[in-house]
Amino acid sequence: MNTVKLVMAREPLPAGPSVFLAGPTPDKSAPVPSWRPEAARLLGEQWTGQTPLTVLSPESRNGERADRYETQVDWETDARAAATAILFWIPRDLRTLPGMTTNVEFGLDVSTGRAVLGCPPDCPDPQRNRYLIYVARRNSVPVCTTLTDTAAAALAVVAAAAPR
Repeated sequence: MNTVKLVMAREPLPAGPSVFLAGPTPDKSAPVPSWRPEAARLLGEQWTGQTPLTVLSPESRNGERADRYETQVDWETDARAAATAILFWIPRDLRTLPGMTTNVEFGLDVSTGRAVLGCPPDCPDPQRNRYLIYVARRNSVPVCTTLTDTAAAALAVVAAAAPR
């Protein structure tokens, strides 16, 4: 069974194994394609668990924004706390995907034992990920350079958390 359920921003958080997709979100002011659909697809392809996997995305379904900023932040904070694994993918581009909030979230989650970090070396501003990579390695967080490998690392965290 490799069933994957996508839960998007502000939707109820189900129980069971889950991966939160942390990283920069495209902004309407500088639109670029989101990386999250590909991450969800890769997680679905690689998932071999016996129960469904939930993929938690901080992006809004159908582009519907939160009524208040705090509503969005609270959901993201709760979703990261509930997630079995937190997949950070940071294709850093200071113009379109700066990831400033992502930096803070990574700092909050780096020592949880649930984070994995993906930083593509061919992104527009890879030098801006150098500190995160260093901090990740100091905290024994897996560091990957492809989205495929980052998804696999996140699923390894989920597998390690499964009851034996």
